[in-house]
Amino acid sequence: VRYSAVMRLVRERVALKEADKATSTPVAAEFLPASAPDYPVPTNEAQRLAALAHSGLMDSEDDVAFDRLTWLAGHATGCPMSLITLLSAERQWCKSRVGMENRETTRSLAFCSHALMQDEPFVVEDASADPRFADNPMVTGAPFIRFYAGYPVRTADGLALGSLCVLDTEPRRLREREMRALRELAVLASDEVQRRA
Repeated sequence: VRYSAVMRLVRERVALKEADKATSTPVAAEFLPASAPDYPVPTNEAQRLAALAHSGLMDSEDDVAFDRLTWLAGHATGCPMSLITLLSAERQWCKSRVGMENRETTRSLAFCSHALMQDEPFVVEDASADPRFADNPMVTGAPFIRFYAGYPVRTADGLALGSLCVLDTEPRRLREREMRALRELAVLASDEVQRRA
């Protein structure tokens, strides 16, 4: 192999990389970690947000597979509201929702920000009595959330992009079989995310 041929190949590859950098789309601010967030942040937030951006799921079309899981979550637990959420640095967006009119909220209002932080379910039996949520506008006003239970929805790499959750306007506690159903549905939602990412 001639030195000149190797150098020509190196120059071509460098030129291709420079062209890719010039034409690549800048990452939207909502997929970059917030500098001073007023909500809980997982230690892998930068990787989580990059995976969320790469998934293309934020602001995507409605999807019957996610809608079925959301419907099943509500019916399995008897909760009037159920969601599959995705959380960017700025907002919580509902990929699917039942019983909830708004499709998105700011991230600072999202109960699901707490669900991202753990492997176990995140449960709030009475939000009006919980100091983390008692002043939340979604508790003090419509939709008057009192109960929340959610499991993270994860990528194949284990990054939590959002959650599958159920909510109620009354304080409550889920039975063991209802929690298991919610967990299994969150696993199925994670499978659907992984198919699309």
